[in-house]
Amino acid sequence: MDKTRVLLAEDDKNLGSILKNYLDAKGYDTKLCVNGEDALHIYRKEKFDFCILDVMMPLKDGYTLAKEIRSFDKRIPILFLTAKSMPEDILEGFKVGGDDYLSKPFSMEELLARMKAILRRIAATSIELPKDSIYKIGNYLFEYNRQVLVKESKEQKLTSKESELLRLLCDNANRVLDRREALIKIWNDDSYFNARSMDVYIVKLRKYLKEDPGVELINVHGVGFKLVIDV
Repeated sequence: MDKTRVLLAEDDKNLGSILKNYLDAKGYDTKLCVNGEDALHIYRKEKFDFCILDVMMPLKDGYTLAKEIRSFDKRIPILFLTAKSMPEDILEGFKVGGDDYLSKPFSMEELLARMKAILRRIAATSIELPKDSIYKIGNYLFEYNRQVLVKESKEQKLTSKESELLRLLCDNANRVLDRREALIKIWNDDSYFNARSMDVYIVKLRKYLKEDPGVELINVHGVGFKLVIDV
């Protein structure tokens, strides 16, 4: 079996070397970069399965790097390492497409556990539905396997989280999707920060669907969300 290739962007050379050596010892193939510019250059040249990005880096910070990676690949997992612990900083990571965050200082075991949880979640969702799963949402077609939302000839690429959340909403169309159920199924955890992250993705999905007046994504206060589709 091929090793999981990890792009590690960390400007602290000592910490970066420790992380690389640890992950390599655990069976990963890790490429270390010490700034965001180098990381983006390497990302464009080589194929990776997972990204670990420090937020505070010279030349290009982790958030900017994540945005640029997301412009190429909506699906690759991104885990942020951050010394910032304010809710707004963490939410910014989710807004730019991050899958999880880890606040410094952290243990190597926790990093590995977070990575494995993300990779398990992706593996599980990739086989949960048949490859040709397509949903009709008003004037849109949602192609789950391609992670795209199509209206006429226009395609909107979706991130993995956006795609999974939209799938759950479609499966519960015109019914309330329980907020906690969505958190457990997609994030495996109903923590405060994951809940706030989900709110960010709901806002994005609402924006993508706004061009069809027959489709509405509404909040059901204290319960969850409902994808309303005129039939």
